Amino acid sequence: MSSDPGSHPADDAAKPWETQRRGLLLLVSSPSGAGKTSLSRRLVADHADLILSISATTRAPRPGEEEGREYYFKTEEEFERMVQAGELLEWAEVHRARYGTPKAPVMAALDAGKDVLFDIDWQGAQSVAKHAPADSVRVFVLPPSWSDLSRRLHARAQDSEEIINFRLDRGREEIGHWAEYDYVIVNKNFDRAYADLGHIYRAERMKPGRNPWLPEFVTGLAEERT
Repeated sequence: MSSDPGSHPADDAAKPWETQRRGLLLLVSSPSGAGKTSLSRRLVADHADLILSISATTRAPRPGEEEGREYYFKTEEEFERMVQAGELLEWAEVHRARYGTPKAPVMAALDAGKDVLFDIDWQGAQSVAKHAPADSVRVFVLPPSWSDLSRRLHARAQDSEEIINFRLDRGREEIGHWAEYDYVIVNKNFDRAYADLGHIYRAERMKPGRNPWLPEFVTGLAEERT
């Protein structure tokens, strides 16, 4: 029973916007070290309806990474089998390793009204958006300066100098694709960048096409009499 003495039993029923909606695919990209992973994981932690897409990859685990949490770590042979079987929504070679998105869990989440966040490179974002254009929202994260990006990569202490230089060189190519995205965030201040990403996500959830309950709801409002 409701604690509000003036409420009606029907007020306690689930509202249509609580049960009927189409999920979205939030594709977040950036040069390595610009902050997309930290921003993405905080957004997922703060929103119950948002889940993180877990990619398969052929690269070796970094210190602290776990199978099925950061990635599904695959051998080259295992990854190729997934490609040939059509089990990946997209895949690409990045930084001398292959990355791909298992298709089945993503499509099941969309149909269930869940949102899926992708921490993904520009090639993968392009492929996913081509496969599901109406469901995709693309956000590109830029560093405030190139020296700041270099500092962040060195501060992580996860890669050799050769790999860091490779990532920086690749980053110059990656930022050339910023105009292909729906939104661009400059991560000068993490809290501000996070707030911007959160605003984008919540606004996209409100679009009519992602809320199939709206036509019937509006018709009911128009016919309602006091």
